[in-house]
Amino acid sequence: MREKSKPDFTTLLWDVDGTLLDFDYSMRGALRKCFYTAGKPLTEEMIRNYSQINDSYWRRLERGEVTREQLLTGRFRDFFALEKLEGIDLEAFQEEFVSGLGQIYAYRDDSLTLVKSLQGHYRQYVVTNGVTGVQESKLRLSGLAEVMDGVFISEMIGHAKPGRIFFEYCLERLEEKDRGRILIVGDSMTSDILGGMQAGIRTCWYNPKGQSCDYPYRADYEIFVLQQLYEVLGIYV
Repeated sequence: MREKSKPDFTTLLWDVDGTLLDFDYSMRGALRKCFYTAGKPLTEEMIRNYSQINDSYWRRLERGEVTREQLLTGRFRDFFALEKLEGIDLEAFQEEFVSGLGQIYAYRDDSLTLVKSLQGHYRQYVVTNGVTGVQESKLRLSGLAEVMDGVFISEMIGHAKPGRIFFEYCLERLEEKDRGRILIVGDSMTSDILGGMQAGIRTCWYNPKGQSCDYPYRADYEIFVLQQLYEVLGIYV
């Protein structure tokens, strides 16, 4: 990471899945629920295969190659074909999966305590790709919705991260107009970091697995646990 002087941030933009909340935990729980209903076995290999297909579709959505509707059905159509699953109603499966995603959650790095500790000192907003009902349900049940000053969801906006329209929509609605005082925190280099860079705001890559960065661009800051954000903000606890 390149070193920079610490700006006087006033506003934090938070990614949800993979950052504040553990998406893998929610995904696994929702898949298990669906396969139990369908009376079919679910293996670790099948979960990995679905995850790869799902990730691929979300990357394609970020690049504008598929629509949200194509993503929601296409990921399971491809998954069912790969696993040779028969006798399962795809639409019913998808509906149950989405419902499960909105009800099953786990925090990353005690994220709720972190954002609560920053409440009143910084304005905090959620910026997330995803299905509105799913994200609103998880944020409400997890208690994160009560802490945030606003929530921006790609389905509601009609455009996804890292698109310029998504970020311009969000930034136009923030009280802070100095983009140098706005920081986005997220785990995705292609969604959160690239989008933040293109929007002219500071970026913080949450990298809990310590992965190497294979992209031609870099975040302004890198953290491996969420609590390292205190240091980025110049807070010493």
